[in-house]
Amino acid sequence: MTAGPRVGILALQGAVDAHRAALERLGATVEMVKRPDQLDGLDALVLPGGESTTMSMLLDSSGLFDPLAKRLGDGLPVLGTCAGMILLASDVLDGRADQRWFSAIDLTVRRNAYGTQIQSFETDLDIQGLDVPFHAVFIRAPGVEVRGTDVEVLAEVDGEPVLCRQGPVLVAAFHPELTDDDRIHQLLIDQVGPR
Repeated sequence: MTAGPRVGILALQGAVDAHRAALERLGATVEMVKRPDQLDGLDALVLPGGESTTMSMLLDSSGLFDPLAKRLGDGLPVLGTCAGMILLASDVLDGRADQRWFSAIDLTVRRNAYGTQIQSFETDLDIQGLDVPFHAVFIRAPGVEVRGTDVEVLAEVDGEPVLCRQGPVLVAAFHPELTDDDRIHQLLIDQVGPR
C-alpha cells in the first residue's frame, strides 16, 4: 500500500483542525507548517481561512513568505480557502497598505465582499466536475472582482466566481472544511499525481 501525499497546512493563524481532519480522511499525511523548513518535501499545501492581513504579517515575521512564494512559483499544488484565496490572488482590494500576497492565481479579490460575520450564509453549489451539489459555508467571504483569461471558474453564486482554478492553484471563497464533504480537498489531492 502506498503512502498518501504529504500535505501541509499553513498553521500560523486561522482554521486548521477541520482541514487536517478532511485531509486525513482522504489518506494524506498532514504537516502543520509554521517554519520555512517545514515546506520541505510537501506534495501540496492548504492556506486556510482566517484574517488575511494578520496572516500576511505572520508570513513575514516567521520567514515563510519568500520560501513559500518560491514553492508556489515552482508549481506546488495549493488550496486557498477564504483568507487563503486572498493570499493567493494577484491583487487585493481593501487590504492594508503593507499587506503582501503571492500572485499565484490571476484574480483580483475584495476582502469581505460578501459582508460582515452576521451576513455569513450557506448555499448549495453546482461545481464543474462534481455530480452532486456541494453545500458551501461563506463567512466574511472574499469576492472576485477581476479574473484572468487563464482562470477556470468551477462554481458561482449569483453569477460571481466562488471556486476557481489556474494550473495547480485552487481557491475557494467559502470554507469546504466546515462540512463532512471532502470533495474540494480531493481536488487538491488529485493535483499531486502518483507518488
